[in-house]
Amino acid sequence: MRIIAIANQKGGCGKTTTSVNLAAALAFNGKKVLLIDLDPQAHATIGLAVDSDFNIYNVLSPITQKKAKLENIVKNVGKNFDVVPSGIVLSTLEQELSDEISRESRLADTLANFVNARYYDFVLIDCPPNLGLLTINAIRASSEIIIPVEASRFSIDGIGRLIEIVELIKDRLNHSVNYQVLVTMFDSRLKHSFTMLEKIKKNFGDKIMANIIHVNVKLKEAQNAATHILNYDKYSRGAKDYFSLARELITRFEASAAGENALDAALKESRIKKEIKELVRQEYARLNEIIFSISAPHAKNVYVVGDFNDWKQDDSSRMQRDNDAWTKKLALPSGKYRYRFVVDDNWVEDPNNLQKTANPFGGQDSLLEI
Repeated sequence: MRIIAIANQKGGCGKTTTSVNLAAALAFNGKKVLLIDLDPQAHATIGLAVDSDFNIYNVLSPITQKKAKLENIVKNVGKNFDVVPSGIVLSTLEQELSDEISRESRLADTLANFVNARYYDFVLIDCPPNLGLLTINAIRASSEIIIPVEASRFSIDGIGRLIEIVELIKDRLNHSVNYQVLVTMFDSRLKHSFTMLEKIKKNFGDKIMANIIHVNVKLKEAQNAATHILNYDKYSRGAKDYFSLARELITRFEASAAGENALDAALKESRIKKEIKELVRQEYARLNEIIFSISAPHAKNVYVVGDFNDWKQDDSSRMQRDNDAWTKKLALPSGKYRYRFVVDDNWVEDPNNLQKTANPFGGQDSLLEI
């Protein structure tokens, strides 16, 4: 479970818009997502038309007479997409916790004891527009922070104060959090926007997320319709921006997981090195060398993908240019394989192979039998 706080003490920077639509885009990509509305204004709750007698206050408050467990107040708003609602009563929590021990870890402890925690791939926390106890709780519970920032001077200045809080939590609570800056509400029609974007890049370097959220009226219309952008207009610029942002997060998450798996594999390999080498030797003895070739003189990138490599476009499936043709040599065991060429993102059959078979998408794949 990956927990991400979406925080900025400055209002009007697209924090709640990002929380709601990023959560929806992650869910659209097949990830199980829980959005926790930790803002007493409850804009994420209202913006998704969630109605509940209980909210996050009833979970975190030490004195409420209507105590609830987190798993009992979760509301489903769509496929793979759940929400923990908020309410104005949450604004009293900071005073209630003023004398409590470990008050900064209230949310972290709740999530640690959350019985449905393993169900979710991502937990997003929409923070209030201040640096009070609720925001500190969100940061303490998270491993990452996304800081939405519009391309303006005041937004840039505000980031520094939030980073100071992150460093304070690291020093005093021994909890490190990685932060990323997300440029939002970017108006590509204005020269000023590009000037401020360059300043943000200069100040924060590799902390800037690759994707930018552009100004798009459809995002506001979706809020007014009490839904997220992928429900309202999935072909809009706003939907495409948040979909791309979700893919960026998923790619980073999978790369990190792959790195951990690679380390585990390396440790195991040291114990069974001889056995693995023998299996590899036996496997290669059964392989046949196949050369794939296609003429594509104007292409920039060509891949050969199929059953033999799980249809993946990566360095192992990239073909090499040979004048006007592209070739790839693969060692394959005997059997039948479906395959296609990907020529600059266009999927095509092998024009040199007359053997074809229908695929589930209404087209045809080339068929190779060894």
